[in-house]
Amino acid sequence: MWPLRALGAGRATLDGVRVLVVEDEPRLARALARGLAAEGYAVDVVADGTRGLEAARHGEYDAVVLDVMLPGLSGYRVVQTLRDEGVWVPVLMLSAKDGEYDQADGLDAGADDYLTKPFSFVVLLAKLRALMRRGAPERPPVLRAGALTLDPATRRVCRDDTEISLTTREFALLEYLMRHAGRVVTKIELLDHVWDAAADLDPNVVEVYVGYLRRKIDAPFGCRSLETVRGAGYRLSGG
Repeated sequence: MWPLRALGAGRATLDGVRVLVVEDEPRLARALARGLAAEGYAVDVVADGTRGLEAARHGEYDAVVLDVMLPGLSGYRVVQTLRDEGVWVPVLMLSAKDGEYDQADGLDAGADDYLTKPFSFVVLLAKLRALMRRGAPERPPVLRAGALTLDPATRRVCRDDTEISLTTREFALLEYLMRHAGRVVTKIELLDHVWDAAADLDPNVVEVYVGYLRRKIDAPFGCRSLETVRGAGYRLSGG
């Protein structure tokens, strides 16, 4: 854990640069506020997810430092709600969970970066500076293949006006296929990009998940958009 002394005392104030800290651990919240203020940031601190969501919606912040485990609403819910509402303020998520799936969940929910506790304050500052240099991102474009749409931001999949519920893995598989619609994608390519490339997986797991997808995106609508190209792989068409 970084020391509780403030860093950078005496530096020039960063005019107009505002950071929201959403953290329910009082000692850490105070330390973050002191450290960021000493670096010249204007800092607001709230201690629960509900107030954090409301502040981020209306506060015109340059960045949000957001804990995962919060009273009221979790950090995941806060950032996902912001993205669903079209609020694209950069979000740095903090968590005591350091598993790769925990980090993936945070990023998939809409966070821009992820930092595990205990962390270095120097690294936190560097990540905040990088996020603010990039600024609030544009809303990712909705992917389309015929009547099928996938919104990476809201994680909604629809065929025409009917919403389709997918698991996290099914969503990732469909997103990759839609980003490469019209061309043949091999099983190995899908394993490398949708699953962990280092994992020792049977390539047939791809076939299983393609079957799951077909039963959700095609079969109920009488479509055949997800094709098997024998001996080569799979192709998503506009059907």
